[in-house]
Amino acid sequence: MRIIPINNTYGRSEPELLKVMIEGCKIGDRRCQKAFYEKFFGYALKIVFRYIYRYDKSVDTVHDGFVKVFKNIAAFECTNDKDLEKILFGWIRRIMVNTAIDELRKNNMIPEIGGMPDYIWEEPDESGNADQLVLYKELIKEIKKLPPSYRAVFNMFVLDGLSHLEIATLLGISVGTSKSSLSKARHQLQKNILKHSLEVSHVVHQ
Repeated sequence: MRIIPINNTYGRSEPELLKVMIEGCKIGDRRCQKAFYEKFFGYALKIVFRYIYRYDKSVDTVHDGFVKVFKNIAAFECTNDKDLEKILFGWIRRIMVNTAIDELRKNNMIPEIGGMPDYIWEEPDESGNADQLVLYKELIKEIKKLPPSYRAVFNMFVLDGLSHLEIATLLGISVGTSKSSLSKARHQLQKNILKHSLEVSHVVHQ
């Protein structure tokens, strides 16, 4: 087996390191797979947790997602180094979303409500800055309050960038139902966020 010099990072740019890691994963290099897993675990867990709100179950689902990642990574291609990280994030996100939806489907879309340890939110996933992460965490708290069907559609359309046709196919619903669920989810989120803002304002001015 060809040895990938994953530990030789001196002088390498981030795209170059990613390319080395990806090439190593493509030939089944265990060190590269471990480095890849550790680099993207936090990012993947935050995605899955938006669909499955129990930490231990989310971790299991992420593990299943990484099995699919390594199984299919030979087909991953990106010719533009500048866009490599962005495209890779999107590719991983799509696999994790599909894996989470598969898990929900097996459980008849019944949500498992729970919490995620704070250190997971603090772990950098290199997909956003600190301020965005705070807003993201607060948004997830509000999304958790949505009915399961609304929550799934909102996550897939707004946060994960799937089309209504893709959502309909994955969830086994019509495009019209997907659009309706999104509209209702947005309306309910607006109400929840406004209510939360008013409660905070009331506490501050007491």
